[in-house]
This record gives sequence, structure tokens and C-alpha cells, in this order.
Amino acid sequence: MNFLPIEELNNSDHFINALKIENQWNTAKVSQEMGNPYLSRSKICLMKRDEDFEANLSGEDGTTEETKTSWFKRIKKGILTSTAEKKETPEGLWTKCPSCNYICTVTELRENLFVCPKDGHHHRIGSSEYFEILFNDNRYDILFENIRSKDFLHFTDLKSYGKRLEETWNKTDITDSIRIATGMVREHQMVIACMDFEFIGGSLGSVMGERIARAIDFCLHHKTPLMIICKSGGARMMESAFSLMQLAKVSAKLSQLTDARIPYISLLTDPSFGGISASFGMLGDLNIAEPGALIGFAGPRVIRETIKKDLPEGFQRSEFLLEHGFLDFIVNRKELKHKIATVLTLLKN
Repeated sequence: MNFLPIEELNNSDHFINALKIENQWNTAKVSQEMGNPYLSRSKICLMKRDEDFEANLSGEDGTTEETKTSWFKRIKKGILTSTAEKKETPEGLWTKCPSCNYICTVTELRENLFVCPKDGHHHRIGSSEYFEILFNDNRYDILFENIRSKDFLHFTDLKSYGKRLEETWNKTDITDSIRIATGMVREHQMVIACMDFEFIGGSLGSVMGERIARAIDFCLHHKTPLMIICKSGGARMMESAFSLMQLAKVSAKLSQLTDARIPYISLLTDPSFGGISASFGMLGDLNIAEPGALIGFAGPRVIRETIKKDLPEGFQRSEFLLEHGFLDFIVNRKELKHKIATVLTLLKN
């Protein structure tokens, strides 16, 4: 086949029936079908580069010096790594913010107290993380761990309540949905009761009520302020009336703290729902919350379907509740320890 020089190709006003560019290795090819206008010089060079790049990816050599000296060159065709030798990224190294989808390492997130560095979203954390944030040098004593839940009603849904408890104990190493600890917060001795959402959704059961009641007795005996960190989906249905009676029980015990003039602070975190918000979650001398926390009795979806109306923007978020008088203030997790110590100093004086 006869080739047309590039100079003549650029100056030509005719249509080309077929054009083929072939180098000395006969690997990079460019063709044009009948009826199309002639190719410009830049178009031909671009097509040659595409051909050379595809050749490199398939394990072949390209024609240009650029592809020959490229940093990437596949030596052999295909993927040769066996499935058994494939290495997956270990779990627990990276995390994605549910609010802004920002991806960072768990180490970076922990150093930032589990607050998203990009938009300030407060990730859900457990009692161990809150104790580490609040208590001086992460030193504290755990109380009342010997109290455990029992299946008094022999309740069964998809599985028996007893089996569900055993599985949760083995999986989480947490004895119930709340942990009580005492230690120093700056210069103040304090008792902190913190709920763990990973234990059956932080649900309120007879053990939670009993531990809070004993924590209140401890505070009365030692004249120590109490803070309850709420994180719950509501009452535990597997305990039925035993669970519901904890609302009255804890509320009555908190009145003893009021009579003894001992401060009780309620910190509402995401989420705080059901019987928690309907009782001791809103009975604090100070009711405070983390930014963006979802707080209410019934969920927004249930309310929307019940009243058949759209809800206001930000409904049931802590900022919405602060605006409508349900909260005293909102505190960022990074400032939590300082704010709690300041409040206790003011109340003490």
C-alpha cells in the first residue's frame, strides 16, 4: 500500500478512502474508513499515543520514546496473582463520616475525639471513650458490674432473650447497656453513668435502672455530683413492665439528689429516644447535648406518618431543641471536660 506524506495530508482537500499508519514494528495502527474527512496531524499523533498506551497495558511495547521510557510498563499480560495471595485491607483502619463522607484513619479520628475533622460531625462512641475523655489521666473505678440481666419472662421473638444476652456479652464484653464509673474530672470527684448503644441499642432494662439507683445512693453517701450520658433507643421490650417501671424508679431516686442539693447533669447524645427522654433524660439540673444529636420520644418517620405532614428542617436535632427551650446549652465534645468542670465549680460556689 502507498502512504501519503503528512505534509500532503495536511494540505489536501480531498477525502481519503483508507488511511493506515504503521511503524517498523507493525504494532501501532491507525485507520480511517471511506467517507470520513482526512485526519489532522495532531489527531494522528493522539491516536498513535492511544494505541501505544493500550499496547503497554497489554504487555506489548509502544512505538514512541515516551511509551518506551514510561514509568509504568506491564511486563506480562494478565493478572498473575492467585486468589490465595490477594491481600485485603485490614478492617478497622479507615472510617467514613456518615454526614460528609470524609474518609480518614481511625487513629486520626480518635486523636480528634471522634469528631469529624471536616464538618464537625460527632461520631457515636461508647462508655470507654467517654470515660477516657472526661476522667483525669483515664483513671476511674467501675461500679456495680456484678448486676446482670435475667430472662424473668422467658421472652422469645426471633430468638430467646437469654440467648440474645449471652451473644451480646460474648460479642461486646459489656455487661449491660450502662456502665457506672467514678473518678476525678479536673478538681471534682464525680460519678458518670454512660450508656452503650451496642448493647441491645442501649435499651432501658431493670439492670440499667438498678445501676442508676445505686449510683445515686453512692452520690448521696459521698456528696458527689452525677452525670448520666444518654444514648438509647428506649425501653427494652424483652422485659416488658419490668423495664417501664424503671422510669418511675429512677425519677424518684433523682428527687433525693435534688433534696440533698447535689447536682445532676443530663448529657443527651445521638440518639436519645423513648423512655429515656421521657424521664430522667430531661430531669437534669442541666440538660445539655452534643451538636447534631437526635433527641425525642418517637422517631421522625413515625411522627411524619402519624400526622401526615412534613416536619420542620432539623426537627428533633439538638439545635432545634435548644431553640425551643428543651436544652440549656450544646457542648462540643472537645470542650466537654472543661465545660463540665466549670459548671461544677459554679454550682459548688
